[in-house]
Amino acid sequence: MHLGATIRLLRVDAGLSLRDLARRIGVSSAYLSRVENGLDAVPTPERLAAIARELDVPPTLLMDAAHRVSPFVAHYLEQVPGASMLLLELARRNLTGRQLARVREFLDTEFPVRVAGQESPIPALASILAPERMVLRLTCTALEDALDVAAGRLAAACPGVSALRLVTELKQREAEASSMVGGGVVVPHAFIEHTAPLAALVTLAKPLPAETPDRVPLQMLVVLVGGERGRAHLMRLAHVSRLASHGLAERLANEDQPQQVLAHLMELEALR
Repeated sequence: MHLGATIRLLRVDAGLSLRDLARRIGVSSAYLSRVENGLDAVPTPERLAAIARELDVPPTLLMDAAHRVSPFVAHYLEQVPGASMLLLELARRNLTGRQLARVREFLDTEFPVRVAGQESPIPALASILAPERMVLRLTCTALEDALDVAAGRLAAACPGVSALRLVTELKQREAEASSMVGGGVVVPHAFIEHTAPLAALVTLAKPLPAETPDRVPLQMLVVLVGGERGRAHLMRLAHVSRLASHGLAERLANEDQPQQVLAHLMELEALR
């Protein structure tokens, strides 16, 4: 997984230059550029937390995408050694995502979080998808073809917005900066005034050769449309990236039923 591509994607959509973000987190522009281009190691958890704060997204999103343990978790495990044993027990039982979701429901019921100022909930991708906006195992030869198909599905849910306008906006945004996040996933997106957040999902019958940040061929498009550029949008982009880092494209590659795709997606999101 190429976390640098996600940092660049979020930085561009947040309206920050490379120099601005580097200055805010106390590093050189050259260092941050190397990180974004995958030429330097993934930043430490502490630095990832600083980047997340400046991008106004929860640090857990970037850390999970990078498969890093947050300082909060590390500190907790040091203070409560028994927690490590519980994690081992979960691993020994090889619980599925659905089973872990049941464990989480129990924790939420028995030990609800009551912390003032806790992080905003992550906008769920499944909540803005619908079966009619999924195109599974599409055969095409270029990313532009898949964008045309996705725009057609999204336009049907956006009164007064044509598929031509949508695809034009998507392609213009893609020309500004690539939305490839790695793991075989690309997240094209467009801003259309007065439009509620919507998503379309396209999986490809055969991976497309493309300039992906981690050199994994393109397998899936998660296409987002919405009317606002704020925090919820950035969180959704980061959330899709971390789903990609946990094998979203590979998990859905052979599915041909939209309801099964939604079920898998909801299971993955229940754990995040």
